[in-house]
Amino acid sequence: MPRKSTRLTFAVLATGAGVFSMLQSLIAPALPTVQHALHTSQSTATWVMTAYLLSASVFTPILGRVGDLVGRKRTLVAVLLTVLAGCVLAALAPNIIVLIIARAIQGAGGALFPLSFGIIRDEFAPAKVSGSISNLSAVIAAGGGVGIVAAGPIVSALDYRWLFWIPVVVVAITTLIAFRYVPESPHRAEGRVNWLGAVLLSAWLVALLLPLSQATQWGWGSARVIGLFVAGVVFFMLWLLAEARSRSPLIDLQVMRLPSVWTTNTAALLFGAGMYSIWSFLPGFVQTPRAAGYGFGASVTASGLLMLPMLVAMFFSGVLTGRLEPVVGAKTLLTGGAAFGAVACAILTFWHDQQWQVALVSGVFGFGIGLAFASMANLIVGSVPAEQTGAATGMNANIRTIGGSIGAAVTSVLVTGRLQPSGLPYASGYTHGFGVLALLCFAAALAALLVPARRAGRATGAPRASGAQVGAQLETADQSARR
Repeated sequence: MPRKSTRLTFAVLATGAGVFSMLQSLIAPALPTVQHALHTSQSTATWVMTAYLLSASVFTPILGRVGDLVGRKRTLVAVLLTVLAGCVLAALAPNIIVLIIARAIQGAGGALFPLSFGIIRDEFAPAKVSGSISNLSAVIAAGGGVGIVAAGPIVSALDYRWLFWIPVVVVAITTLIAFRYVPESPHRAEGRVNWLGAVLLSAWLVALLLPLSQATQWGWGSARVIGLFVAGVVFFMLWLLAEARSRSPLIDLQVMRLPSVWTTNTAALLFGAGMYSIWSFLPGFVQTPRAAGYGFGASVTASGLLMLPMLVAMFFSGVLTGRLEPVVGAKTLLTGGAAFGAVACAILTFWHDQQWQVALVSGVFGFGIGLAFASMANLIVGSVPAEQTGAATGMNANIRTIGGSIGAAVTSVLVTGRLQPSGLPYASGYTHGFGVLALLCFAAALAALLVPARRAGRATGAPRASGAQVGAQLETADQSARR
């Protein structure tokens, strides 16, 4: 039965997930400042982002599954305390090594996404689940935009350490309220944590994401990059074998094979490639001095303001999704969101000479992000058993991150593959990069078209299939495919 404190519960979940999403992008515009303040090299400073990415990728599905097993409220509070500790350590970090460690600790907050979706499914009335997930997704998406926009003013007015002190205050208050008022989950998965599966999952994720994030510095043909990719394939195969044989798998592969799940995850992989690449490279494009033949020579603050339309649009469309989903369906919204992303990148490919063009693209892409984020979450939550919500939504977030890493790596090769004598990229590098991102988002829209349409009248949050019913669904799907 739904509990009476749903508004306060939602406020807590939205604040925690929003702060984590903000931390994901908040430090990126300030990396040159951090590099100078801590007397380190650019290659070392990039580990501030890499450590966070790797940690979030590992902890998001694992702690999502832990929440399914031991209780989502208990796990939520523990994760918030971990993020709090990571922010305090980052704010006090005397050198780059400590800051990198602090960022790895903060990465555990990635589990806030699946835990929050699971708590909403447990505690809210079925008719309210879809809209609440859409609103939470809007906050998560907007959090990344807030980080990009707010970084410049905070660093200019205060100091880069306040990028962590401000979240310390917010997370501390959120943790206290969560401990006191968020109810514990009534649904628990049976079994235990498959630690072998957790170790192997961590191994193949690190082996995949580390070379993707460092290949431009190490060299794509280097022994380290090739060796890690080979190790990633080996660890991935071992992980599949371990999960298939486990009585209590970390990620239920049967659930991952559901048509509505694997098609949504495919769209997430492709759309994530476009979304994270835009976040990473568009600010750099507008900050490029005009002497390079393109760019606007914008400051960190000014480039953040050009991203403001994205922030507003993604929040608006995310909230709008909750109203539209019962009418047009999450599949249509996911397809539309990816299509908006493709249109935005296509516009940017051909027209990027004026600041208003970049602002327009920012808004169009933001509108697509809001639609896609919310609909992905609703599709996953509406397709899996209640006891698998944390693991399934955590894996979806992870796949989106993997896509982002792949997209960023490809875009980086295109942008930095040829440099001017000044050391700045040629305009053609960005043009080709934006063109590839348009194709990736278009492919995401095509993948979204493959998502099975949900039967009308079935509310998200209503009881879903059990594990046995999932198996029956898969058998039916397999038989249909063979006909």
